[in-house]
Amino acid sequence: MQRSEDLYYSTGIGISRYGLVGLLLLWGSFKFFSFEALAIQPLVVHSPFFSWMLPVFGLQGTSNIIGIVEVSTGLLIATRRWLPRVSAYGSLAASVMFIITLSFLVTTPGAFAANSPFSGFLLKDIMFLGGALVTAADALNAAHAADAALTMPDPVYGRPSMRELKKRTAGS
Repeated sequence: MQRSEDLYYSTGIGISRYGLVGLLLLWGSFKFFSFEALAIQPLVVHSPFFSWMLPVFGLQGTSNIIGIVEVSTGLLIATRRWLPRVSAYGSLAASVMFIITLSFLVTTPGAFAANSPFSGFLLKDIMFLGGALVTAADALNAAHAADAALTMPDPVYGRPSMRELKKRTAGS
């Protein structure tokens, strides 16, 4: 029974992680086009987090900066296999992004109105926030496991840990 639970867990985490990666890359890349800059304008103009950027960078410049952050965050999350701690930081950054996006529900006038185009678009970020937090926890667990593996001696051959070997070579 444990095998199927592990399979469900690893499959779910993989879908969550790489689903986040794909969507952040997609939505982030859209920010470099005028159609997306115009689409986010009603959200950005009322946001205390972003409205100050409009007079400084203009609408397209603000959208580009958001796009750079989204694409970079997606790429960081994608590093889980090789750099789990970096991936965890990416997932935590995505969590902050989704919290900011959810704040648009409060700052955008009429966001909860029945005919608002924004409520459903923004409410989905509750699920993305959950996914980002779960993938952060998974990546941090992997980082801690990798750290522990570096400090433990080889159980089969009794060889010193990688960290111990580094200390020995650094001292000579």
